Amino acid sequence: MVGVGNCASSFVQGLAYYRHVRGGKAPPGLMNVSIGGYRVGDVEISAAFDITAEKVGQDVAQAILARPNNTRRFAEVAPLGVRVERGRTLDGLGRYLKEELTESERPEADVTRVLRETRTHVLVSYLPVGAQLASEWYAMRALEAGCAFVNCIPVFIASRADWRRRFEHCGLPLIGDDVKSQVGATIVHRILAHLFAERGVRLDRSYQLNFGGNSDFKNMLERERLESKKVSKTQSVMSQTEIDSDSMHVGPSDHVAWLTDRKWAYIRMEGTAFGDTPLNLELKLEVWDSPNSAGVVIDAVRCAKLALDRRIGGALIGPSSYFMKSPPQQFSDDEARRLTQRFIRNGGRASGSRSSRRDYPVPVDQARQLRANG
Repeated sequence: MVGVGNCASSFVQGLAYYRHVRGGKAPPGLMNVSIGGYRVGDVEISAAFDITAEKVGQDVAQAILARPNNTRRFAEVAPLGVRVERGRTLDGLGRYLKEELTESERPEADVTRVLRETRTHVLVSYLPVGAQLASEWYAMRALEAGCAFVNCIPVFIASRADWRRRFEHCGLPLIGDDVKSQVGATIVHRILAHLFAERGVRLDRSYQLNFGGNSDFKNMLERERLESKKVSKTQSVMSQTEIDSDSMHVGPSDHVAWLTDRKWAYIRMEGTAFGDTPLNLELKLEVWDSPNSAGVVIDAVRCAKLALDRRIGGALIGPSSYFMKSPPQQFSDDEARRLTQRFIRNGGRASGSRSSRRDYPVPVDQARQLRANG
């Protein structure tokens, strides 16, 4: 994991909470008991990277409880025997969080070496919103180490052709971008927009306003860091309707500290129905932000490992469209779910062909040549 924040905390707690779930009906919060034979209990944390003094050097089980994490604690996590390594900062620390967090003085880890030595299969990016340079840097480390890459944040990797080509060339799976929560504001907004269209109601105007109290919302007080998030959420909703961009507003609006990791979303949709009759809808959604995405990422990680086993490289179209807001290709959520189920059953294709690589990992000099060639 890159970034040991609230999302990582819910992910790690979820691995403990659902570790002993076997066959039968999925319990609340879990979409799939098994994916290609992999259960939640088969997922293990192999390495973790962060930059803050409160987390670096700590066992992951302790680091997920450190400041500024403030999500709900729903599972006891025993020490994992995995220490948080010092990652590279780049643009991963925003202006407002610099005021309350201290960067670790420990030496920066050789991330590629750590990933190789720990035999990491899948690298999950939980970097902060707006960390474009850091996201690209860690994506390159995944290529060097021979890891699949799951990009959970609204920085565009899988949705960019140049990065897809890199992962396809190296025969490594890629899932992204910007995780779509199980029942979050974006998927609710998408499905309602799709419902309007299917039922013959023209969507004329709509907004989605979100606010919360976690560090993600604090980061987005910097308008320049917010840009990619706003684009990701807006495109995700607009892909389900023919509304013009001037009539759609989607984006976080403020940070309210006492909400901690809770998020409140307000959605309004104004449409035209039969006989040009107005039809308006208003909705308020309250969620714990990080647990709302953790189950999705657990499934994404298992799909990435399945693709590694099948030697499928490049962006995984079905899983990316189902799990992420800004995939390489948008589908309706029903179709994305069908594509993902087909991938799990039949080993569906990525954006490219199956890997012809002889073995893992990718040689460092090959990845460096890819970087030099852009």
